[in-house]
Amino acid sequence: MRRNKMGISVLMSVYKKENPEYFKTALESMINQSLKPDEIVLIKDGPLTAELDTVVNEVVNSLSEKGSKITLRTYQFEENVQLGRALRKGVELCEHEFIARMDTDDISCPDRLQNQYDYMVSHERVAALGGYMEEFCDDNSFSNVKTMPTGLAELRSYARFRNPLNHMTVMFRREVILEAGNYRHYPFLEDYDLWGRVLAEGYQINNLPEVLVRARVGNELYGRRGGFDYCKRYLGLRKEQHQLGITNWFEWMIACAITIAVTVIPSGARKQ
Repeated sequence: MRRNKMGISVLMSVYKKENPEYFKTALESMINQSLKPDEIVLIKDGPLTAELDTVVNEVVNSLSEKGSKITLRTYQFEENVQLGRALRKGVELCEHEFIARMDTDDISCPDRLQNQYDYMVSHERVAALGGYMEEFCDDNSFSNVKTMPTGLAELRSYARFRNPLNHMTVMFRREVILEAGNYRHYPFLEDYDLWGRVLAEGYQINNLPEVLVRARVGNELYGRRGGFDYCKRYLGLRKEQHQLGITNWFEWMIACAITIAVTVIPSGARKQ
């Protein structure tokens, strides 16, 4: 049971190219949590297909028929604005203190919200809390548990060179995220950009040492996280992180070298 009146919003963004079946499963994994969210804020990033809109309508009707206290609210952009802008609007629309991020093709474990909520309530200086995720392919060709570091000191050190939180596993405090400047348009780096600014504001982040989300992955994901444009954008983020004091000069140089190396290797190697 909740120990205070602070509620939970689930924040999701969906666009037309996503799989309706995966989308429905993702929604249901949040609706069926052992600790129910108070609301699901769904950002429609441009017009959706009829199949995706049908999923939304079916879920809304099901919640109503079952007398559920979960509210599903939607906001639609006229055109695709990409994830950073969509999530920025979503954070503004969320009505509750705790916001749980959820991707529309993943599956949250049944006790995810309960475990994250309990931790956040008892650790007031923690602004964002992630956890492990189980990566998998539907054809069973790939399965891996992506573990993450825990503890403030280790996470601060880790954040100098790599993203310290698995984005689709995170629960964060709405007011802190707004104070840090909210999400920005930073394709494939929206969350890493945000966590750096949260740390620069003096807040803590952490990870639970348990799998919170089962995440679908594919070779196309790793292919998008490479190439010249992505490398250039990533190096821009490295410079901003250095200016925020996340890295000293030597660490900045090392981080830039790692970024160049990782973004030019074949996509299959990035999957390891």
